[in-house]
Amino acid sequence: MYDITAIGEVLIDFTPSGFSENGMILFEQNPGGAPANVLAVLSKFQKKTSFIGKVGKDQFGTFLRNTLEQLNVDTTGLVISEDTNTTLAFVHLDPTGDRTFSFYRDPGADTTLEIEDVNFDMIKDTRIFHFGSVSMTHNPSADTTLAAVSFAKKNGVLISFDPNLRESLWDDLNRAKEMMFKGLEFSDVVKISEEELVFLTGVSDLEIGSKMICNNFQVPLLFITLGGKGSFFRQGEKTGFVSGYVVNVQDTTGAGDGFLGGVLYKVLEKNCKIDNLPMEELTEMASFANAVGALATTKRGAILSMPTLDETTTLIASKATIKESL
Repeated sequence: MYDITAIGEVLIDFTPSGFSENGMILFEQNPGGAPANVLAVLSKFQKKTSFIGKVGKDQFGTFLRNTLEQLNVDTTGLVISEDTNTTLAFVHLDPTGDRTFSFYRDPGADTTLEIEDVNFDMIKDTRIFHFGSVSMTHNPSADTTLAAVSFAKKNGVLISFDPNLRESLWDDLNRAKEMMFKGLEFSDVVKISEEELVFLTGVSDLEIGSKMICNNFQVPLLFITLGGKGSFFRQGEKTGFVSGYVVNVQDTTGAGDGFLGGVLYKVLEKNCKIDNLPMEELTEMASFANAVGALATTKRGAILSMPTLDETTTLIASKATIKESL
């Protein structure tokens, strides 16, 4: 039995790492991809994880497989494409460490994952199934992702979803919204950003927007990440804001995935129904996830920047939270 299985993209993030003698930007090869980032957190927290996806038969694909295996992520479900390359993303950082992406994916191996590539027994044999929208931008991976999620739902597996809007990957943003709505219909635990809240609902008010999502799609547990400020949660009529932590930000790539990994760790640890948690536990869950997400920003890259459980509990114990409210 796996604690969590994820389907989707694992890719290379080329992250800025200084300048050459000629003043040219240098890029560092880092493993990434939102579903893989989430698994990295859970693996570092000693949970049993597995990944379903596709990489190219190239040096990047080999590097990604080795990275996941070094983290003790089961790569039985990682398929090698003979004729498409591993997806690459170049990360661009602003002075505050916030990032944008340029993707090289025409197509990328991750988009060619077919239903026949998926071992559905892995999905049946897991406590949580996680997915995002990046694997839903193109077929065949879009149909494959939805088939896998539908199978997980029918087999009583808890579903985690991250809409993870990357506008440059979609040919049509209306289709992006449509596919994210489909994802929300299956979901039990959802993590979105403020920008994604506006994209999905048309409103920026956290109370109103979160209620729209939870009511329209019957989402039991929703978290909205607010960058360094912290996070907001909703479970039914219970809502709350929890302050973020003060850290030295280097690169925000993967911060949201770190946050979600923290949430799912707490869900696994509590081993209880998520639709009626007391406020105290919801606040604790958000605070823990805030700490994981904050620590993920203190190093370059995503997968390799995810903290250990000891590092997370140390930051929480420091009580170095931002004195800010909504």
